Amino acid sequence: MSGAALYIKRDLKVSDVQIEILLGIINLYSLIGSCLAGRTSDWIGRRYTIVFAGAIFFVGALLMGFSPNYSFLMFGRFVAGIGIGYALMIAPVYTAEVSPASSRGFLTSFPEVFINGGILLGYISNYGFSKLTLKVGWRMMLGVGAIPSVVLTVGVLAMPESPRWLVMRGRLGEARKVLNKTSDSREEAQLRLAEIKQAAGIPESCNDDVVQVTKRSTGEGVWKELFLYPTPPIRHIVIAALGIHFFQQASGVDAVVLYSPRIFEKAGIKDDTHKLLATVAVGFVKTVFILAATFTLDRVGRRPLLLSSVGGMVLSLLTLAISLTIIGHSERKLMWAVALSIAMVLAYVATFSIGAGPITWVYSSEIFPLRLRAQGAAAGVVVNRTTSGVVSMTFLSLSEAITIGGAFFLYCGIATLGWIFFYTLLPETRGKTLEDMEGSFGTFRSKSNATKGVENGNGQVAQVQLGTNVQT
Repeated sequence: MSGAALYIKRDLKVSDVQIEILLGIINLYSLIGSCLAGRTSDWIGRRYTIVFAGAIFFVGALLMGFSPNYSFLMFGRFVAGIGIGYALMIAPVYTAEVSPASSRGFLTSFPEVFINGGILLGYISNYGFSKLTLKVGWRMMLGVGAIPSVVLTVGVLAMPESPRWLVMRGRLGEARKVLNKTSDSREEAQLRLAEIKQAAGIPESCNDDVVQVTKRSTGEGVWKELFLYPTPPIRHIVIAALGIHFFQQASGVDAVVLYSPRIFEKAGIKDDTHKLLATVAVGFVKTVFILAATFTLDRVGRRPLLLSSVGGMVLSLLTLAISLTIIGHSERKLMWAVALSIAMVLAYVATFSIGAGPITWVYSSEIFPLRLRAQGAAAGVVVNRTTSGVVSMTFLSLSEAITIGGAFFLYCGIATLGWIFFYTLLPETRGKTLEDMEGSFGTFRSKSNATKGVENGNGQVAQVQLGTNVQT
């Protein structure tokens, strides 16, 4: 949409406000899919929920590609938005539940890798289709999205169902086969199955292929346990999951991804071709650095990578804000400021993609207990998409009100608050099984390494639980 928006505005004769609503409202539409995805995935399974999302994507892309006017285009965005809500919730949950602990970060970051790959392909297709006529070009930019949705729908049918969902349904024999294929060893598969059975309320001694499960997660009571009567560990998990989603988006990434041609125009690039080429560079940098993050998540850990990433975002946003402010107050073109602005946009997407981008989805999909995972992940997506929608639907208006430099000063301040939040509240989760994750939460610990406590004078570990008094 970032490149298509340039031509939609000219062809349909719409205002900047209509453009920012068109670009951003898909995030609010996605809330419908996110709210439905948790219950749907518990009902029909993780795999068929992905198939369903792919079918919705296909319809949405075709509707946008054949849009005769603004209203019809908005309807196409509505359909595609529902698919986005489904996909953003179910993809990381499915991958986390299939993956062994040793490579969960690597594999769970794959959705973010391919999202960025899709963004890059979108930027490239924008450049290619911009050579077509005005009425055809932007419609091709949007309609071509139907092709990967078909690949997704067909490809996922060759993949196994989540072993955790199979256990929730009492299908132990099928779960055992999946775990044997997706674990590093047969012993690990048996250990994972025992932990999942315990979380599902199935006796460890039960080895039948099909059993009756009384502790089935269908959504009843989950929302109360998450938000009304949470235990200290669950409260901590909810705060961490919702917080990481909020700060990921509130730091302005969608403003850069969706409006990079506008940002480059404000920086001094006027030609459409040059703006689209610079935008392709943004997509290329995002994709390269998300790949780098994929190979370091399980070696470096979530926490150090996230803190380094957000720190880099703060510095690049601050420098970008300063350079755009200087350009805005200068009466002549300052090439050094233009070059610095472009470099800082690239630095921002690079530092975002190395940590905050993939870790948000990895972290929020792995910290919830099995009984709360689908709905908990859905709640995180709701916060993510709502925040993204607010950012993307207000960027142009915000830039007019406080200047584009002022907008990035604001995003810089939010990213700084995010760094403090992550440092204070997010423990390390690398290497832990999903069933052991709950034990890492419920405490504020004074050391940055969340696996350690603070020894008191008696050599005991002192911890402060969320919502309780100090304990030793």
